[in-house]
Amino acid sequence: MTDITAGADRQPDNPYEMALAQFDAVAGRLGLDDGLCQVLRACKRELTVRFPVKMDDGSICVLTGYRVHHNEARGPVKGGLRFNAAVCLDEVRALAMWMTWKCAVANLPYGGAKGGVEVDPRTLSEGELERLSRRYATEIASLIGPERDIPAPDMGTDARVMAWIMDTYSMQHGHSVPGVVTGKPVSIGGSSGRLEATGRGVLFIVQEACRHLAMPLEGATVAVQGFGNVGGVAGRLLCQAGARVLAVSDSRCGVYNAKALDVDAIWDFKRAGGSLTDFPNGDHITNEELLALPVDILIPAALEGQIHDGNAATVRARLLVEGANGPVTPKADLILSDGGVFVVPDIVSNAGGVIVSYFEWVQDLQSFFWEEAEVNQRLHRLMVRSFQEVLARAEREKVRLREAAYMLGVSRVAEAVRARGIFP
Repeated sequence: MTDITAGADRQPDNPYEMALAQFDAVAGRLGLDDGLCQVLRACKRELTVRFPVKMDDGSICVLTGYRVHHNEARGPVKGGLRFNAAVCLDEVRALAMWMTWKCAVANLPYGGAKGGVEVDPRTLSEGELERLSRRYATEIASLIGPERDIPAPDMGTDARVMAWIMDTYSMQHGHSVPGVVTGKPVSIGGSSGRLEATGRGVLFIVQEACRHLAMPLEGATVAVQGFGNVGGVAGRLLCQAGARVLAVSDSRCGVYNAKALDVDAIWDFKRAGGSLTDFPNGDHITNEELLALPVDILIPAALEGQIHDGNAATVRARLLVEGANGPVTPKADLILSDGGVFVVPDIVSNAGGVIVSYFEWVQDLQSFFWEEAEVNQRLHRLMVRSFQEVLARAEREKVRLREAAYMLGVSRVAEAVRARGIFP
């Protein structure tokens, strides 16, 4: 039987240690006392489940899954579900913590959560994926709910998986509960614009950052690491805005064209199930080579820890906008800063997904839905507001954008913890 848990290697830097280091870097600046730091560093709730899934050949495979709640001081927790062979508890902890700060920077009434299953979904049939999704939903059903914890898609999951989870939860409760997840198909309570939201948010942040740097977006050169739902959408939208995408990559390799790639053709090729190793129009490069290209804008939209102290000095982009969660390690951050790279951190730049997930949740709760143009307009307003608030804090405090974003996000969560107090 195929090993459905085999896949990508672990990243060199522990993501949870990265998240804690980023928090610790600003806790002192904010003057947080030791007790409050302990509260904010700790994940409130962690669930590890091991559950059987029946495969198409009749065999049984036992998989490991996680759901972690970091902090719920500002409201119910929110965070995606990741199906990936490299998922581990520390990764899920880090992603949950980053979600807390991300929601706070965007000023959404949420805390942070994350979930995942150690599995390579590419090895599964549709039936196996559905059985896995429904069983995992049952295992974490004691934690999730529209007023408690609202999952969403992430790497390896999509609207189809969210539909199965929503249906499973609804069957257990005897009535439809569309607000239990976001990122669903529009036909069962999903929001228009949700699929493209994270990539569209990256576009809005690139536009704002270019204005700040007085760097024209028209004609600017771009490299995108990770041509999935985030990087692929961002790349296509950037082309429509007049930029030239020279390189993109997936988990196997990259494609480069010194003049410009036909991003729409690559998108269609990938959607049809193709791998960039087989894409004919362009030179094949590695992910490491993509990160070092002399482009104006670099968008790492793959996994965490991709830019580290071993390769950060090779980055030649002027602007780096994080499409993935945690793609730049703390040590790499310092190297990039010393090299004059303007970095927009993930908790600002890839917040489009959770923002439109919030819109979807609100629409589900009130059973009143908005047109896509209104969704995109509201998304633009919140993304621009977040960027400008973080930029203003960075200039006021004379710190990098990441430190300013953390100061803003952590201070808002700390304020909520203080206001609520410690029960009993």
